[in-house]
Amino acid sequence: MNLNQSLRGTGVAIITPFRNNIVDFDALGKLIDFIIKGGVNYIVTMGTTGETPVLSKEEKKEIINFTYDHIAGRVPVVVGIGGNDTASLLEDLKYFPLDRAVAVLSASPYYNKPSQEGIYQHYKAIAEASPLPIILYNVPGRTGKNMEAATTLRLAELPNISGIKEASGDMLQCIEILKHRPENFMVVSGDDALALPQLACGMDGVISVAANCFPKEFSSLVNYGLQGDFKSAVKENNGLTDAYHLMFAENNPAGAKAFLFEMGLIANEVRLPVVPLSEGLHQKVRDFLNKK
Repeated sequence: MNLNQSLRGTGVAIITPFRNNIVDFDALGKLIDFIIKGGVNYIVTMGTTGETPVLSKEEKKEIINFTYDHIAGRVPVVVGIGGNDTASLLEDLKYFPLDRAVAVLSASPYYNKPSQEGIYQHYKAIAEASPLPIILYNVPGRTGKNMEAATTLRLAELPNISGIKEASGDMLQCIEILKHRPENFMVVSGDDALALPQLACGMDGVISVAANCFPKEFSSLVNYGLQGDFKSAVKENNGLTDAYHLMFAENNPAGAKAFLFEMGLIANEVRLPVVPLSEGLHQKVRDFLNKK
């Protein structure tokens, strides 16, 4: 599948709302509608922004099915399935419902810190087992290990690996991937604050956290960038830069959830070991929204 056409633009790594420590499906439905109305191109369910480390397998399955049902074909759905135990991950590909998704987003193994060859073999095994195209996810700030450009480009040659969400923050690495990628290999940004320059370098879009809260503004930024209208893109981006800082200052998704709570969309709940934003930072979230 040519993902850099079907998923070109803005994807949202959607949060998981809780109320009384239970998944709040009513709020999730409202959030999905809010995001789609804002003009995003697709939704990623069960990414790390969805607090997947603290969800049971049963909760994940229920959330995935609810997301399919509520979206009802309005936008494509990508399912996040990642982990640091390759064998368990292969079982997850059989366990989770993937019949209504277009791709699987899979974060590079965390904590184990495998070699580049280990990362390659991990993804090769996933690609061979997956019924859907795989989108690689390089996020060394969370995994503790960078997936180097050479490894990404080597994986890009495999038939069922169709793209990467690049969140290394290393612009030279991103440029190297873009310069040498196969023609139909999708490259999207995983760093909201770097999305603008990365679009200028040729990325196909963004899988965003900020678009949970500002789908219209962020989608406009991405669309302007893809159209080469960087004067307009800069204007949109300038209106969001303070929000990026607030959103990621302490924790993701605690920052995004603080914004969504103040916007009346969800309860301000996360699961331990994540805690809500400190009061001082939360007040800055209120101040930002009051000025908009």
